[in-house]
Amino acid sequence: MKDGVKFLEEGALEGLLRRLSERARVWVPVEATPGVVLWRPWREGEKVRLDRQGTEPPKHVLFPRSETLLRIYEKEELKIEEVMPQGPSVIFGARPCDVRGFEVFDQVFGEEDPYYSVRRRETTILTVLCTEPERTCFCTTVGGGPLEEKGSDVTLLWIEGGWLAQAVTERGEEVLRDEAFVEASREQIEKGEQRKEAVKLDPVVDLSGIPEKFLESFTSDFWRRVTAKCISCGACTFLCPTCYCFNITDERTPEGAERLRSWDACMFYHYTLEASGHNPRPTKAERYRNRIGHKFSYHPSNYGTYGCTGCGRCIKYCPVGMDVREILRELKEYAEG
Repeated sequence: MKDGVKFLEEGALEGLLRRLSERARVWVPVEATPGVVLWRPWREGEKVRLDRQGTEPPKHVLFPRSETLLRIYEKEELKIEEVMPQGPSVIFGARPCDVRGFEVFDQVFGEEDPYYSVRRRETTILTVLCTEPERTCFCTTVGGGPLEEKGSDVTLLWIEGGWLAQAVTERGEEVLRDEAFVEASREQIEKGEQRKEAVKLDPVVDLSGIPEKFLESFTSDFWRRVTAKCISCGACTFLCPTCYCFNITDERTPEGAERLRSWDACMFYHYTLEASGHNPRPTKAERYRNRIGHKFSYHPSNYGTYGCTGCGRCIKYCPVGMDVREILRELKEYAEG
């Protein structure tokens, strides 16, 4: 481990969150209903769930499900007002796969999207490293890892009684100046090293050649076969830390109108429906083909990284049990056969 390792005692967590909330909006994973962990603004006395992956990623902190971009006033004279995000935020308890999702957003939105870039600059991320990956996790397959620090400001590693904390950025160093963090003992640091050494998550699919093999399969019956049981519910897209499809609508208000940006999904028929009535992706096979192609062919070609972080949520929460890992294996076998 690096120098400057701190220790955050479990009992000191609430005090830390209280102090952080005095200068920023703090988002934490909480158990909304039994077994469902969602991201919510921190509230006094609410139990924070840092012991498991959230049911959803915290992507809506930087990319809201619906946001107002412009307000248009029409009463006396036409006035258009840009609605920019206000105030800093803290994401407390993200997982490395969630943070990698923000890196994909950085590549796509970057500084060109002022709404995203303002939130990105104003957000501090404290990440809980994964010492017990779930059976649906495959982050190492797509170039990540359960102990990855990149993109975080602070990393937290659970050991008995609390978390070992390390700053990754200057902003993270500022967070660790809080009174909740004390110097870690040699024994605690050794326990942390042992926990890290015990983490093992081997790649489950060889993705070499997948971008090319995807293009080879484009017009085949492969996609119709592997999507036969898909019900186009969109759960895989809304729970994905890298999916960023959206729609923009103008809606009337008592004062005039608002321009809204809201999440959409490539798995929905209406997403690509044109005003003429033509739809270039009329079937679920074509829509799922686009989803896989985007993450494992188009995005790598454009940015050099996969558009997937291997979080496994699309596997875990698919109501019909579709497994992207199996589909990628079949794709390789189909193209090679």
